[in-house]
Amino acid sequence: MQIDKIPTPAYVVDEGKLIKNLEILERVQDDTGCKILLAQKAFSMFCEYPLIGKYLSGTTASGLYEARLGREEMGKENHIFSPAYRESEMDEIAGICDHVIFNSFSQLRRFGPRCIGKASIGLRINPECSTQGGHTIYDPCAPGSRLGVTQEVFDREMETSGRLRSMWPNGDGERNPDILECVDGLHFHTLCEQNADDLEVTLEAVERRFAPYLKQVKWLNMGGGHHITRADYDLERLEKCIRHMQETYDLQIYLEPGEAIALNAGYLVTEVMDIVENGGATTLILDVSAACHMPDVLEMPYRPPLYGSGEPHKKPYTYRLSSCTCLAGDIIGDYSFDREIHPGDRLYFEDMAIYSMVKNNTFNGIALPSIWVMEGGAAQNMSQTGTAHGIQKKLISNSPALADTGCAAEKPPEGECRLVKKFGYADFRGRLS
Repeated sequence: MQIDKIPTPAYVVDEGKLIKNLEILERVQDDTGCKILLAQKAFSMFCEYPLIGKYLSGTTASGLYEARLGREEMGKENHIFSPAYRESEMDEIAGICDHVIFNSFSQLRRFGPRCIGKASIGLRINPECSTQGGHTIYDPCAPGSRLGVTQEVFDREMETSGRLRSMWPNGDGERNPDILECVDGLHFHTLCEQNADDLEVTLEAVERRFAPYLKQVKWLNMGGGHHITRADYDLERLEKCIRHMQETYDLQIYLEPGEAIALNAGYLVTEVMDIVENGGATTLILDVSAACHMPDVLEMPYRPPLYGSGEPHKKPYTYRLSSCTCLAGDIIGDYSFDREIHPGDRLYFEDMAIYSMVKNNTFNGIALPSIWVMEGGAAQNMSQTGTAHGIQKKLISNSPALADTGCAAEKPPEGECRLVKKFGYADFRGRLS
C-alpha cells in the first residue's frame, strides 16, 4: 500500500533513509574504531533493530525496560545510564547490561559492588560547559543540573579516597583498594542536535577538568546529541575529536546518538477533518495532535516541517494546524500552501521517527497512530546506485494542494508501506485502571 492510501493517523518510517543514516554512522565507526550505540530514548522501533544492528555496535538505555528491549531485540552491546537506580531492579540490570553508568558517587558506592564481574562500571561527569544557547530544558550543564559529577565534587571525593579505584568501603567500613579495579569508564552527555564544533568545545572542558581521571580509565562515552547524519555535520572534525581522545588517553570511545539514527526518516500522515474560522485565523482540524502524537512541538517548542508548505503568508493560503483534543493550546503551527486545503486532504509531517512514538500518549482518548514501514522508494534507489548519496526520490501528490511547490522540505517518496502495529481501544483502556 502506498503512503497516500494508508489509514490515518500513521507514523511511517522510510527504511531507505534509515539505511542512509546508518551507513554514515558505520563509516565513522570504521574510520575511527569508535563504537556507536542507538539511544533508544529517541527511537525504539524495535522491528528495525535487526537492521540497525547490522551497522551499529549496540543500544543504550535510560532504564530497565529500555535495557531489556535492547537486549532482547538487538542483542549486541547493551549500556545503561540513569540518574538513580531502584534497589529492586539492580540485579536484573547488572545481568543484562554490558556497561552500567552511575550518576553520583553515592549510587556508585551503593550499587557498584553488585555489578562487579557482570558489567563494566562507569561514572557520569559534568564538564560544566553549556553550548546550547539558553535551551535549559535540554542542557545537562545548566547551573544546578542534577546530571553528572562536577569537578569540585569529583576532586573532593578523590581527596577522601586517594584515587579513583579505592573508594568503596568494605563490610567493616574500611577502604578496599581493590574493588574499584572494575570501574572502567567515564561518561558525559552535554549536546542536543549539535555539530562537532560544540563537541570540540566540550572536550576541551572535559580535559581541563578531568584529565587526571581520564588517564585511569579504559573507555570514554561521549553521550548523545551528535547530529552526525545532518547534511551540514562536520564529520572530519568529529573524527578528529575521537582520535584525539583515543591517542591522548588510550581510550575506547563510545557515542550514543538517538536522533542521528532516524533523522529525517519518518512521516506522520494526517487527514484534515474540518476547517474553522475565528478572529481572522483559519484552522485546520487534523486527526493528529501535537500534545498526543508529537509532544516536542509544545515542549521545546518547535514547528515541524510539513511537505508542500511554506512559512505563514509566503504562499497564497495560510492556515493554523490544530487537533481534535480539548486543549486550546494544542496548536502545531501556522503554514501556507499554494491552494486551498479541504476536509479529506492529507498532510505529511516530516522528521517524525524520532521522539514521537516513544513519547506519544492517549490524552482525551485520542487514538495512537498506527506504525508503518516504507520498504521501497529511497531504499530501492539506494540498491540501484550502491550508495546512500544522491538518492533520486520519487514524489507523491495525493492532493493538488500538496503538489511540488519548490519548498526546501523533502517529499515522501513512493514505496510499499507495510503495517507494523495498529492501536485501538484496548491499548487506551489497558493503560488505565
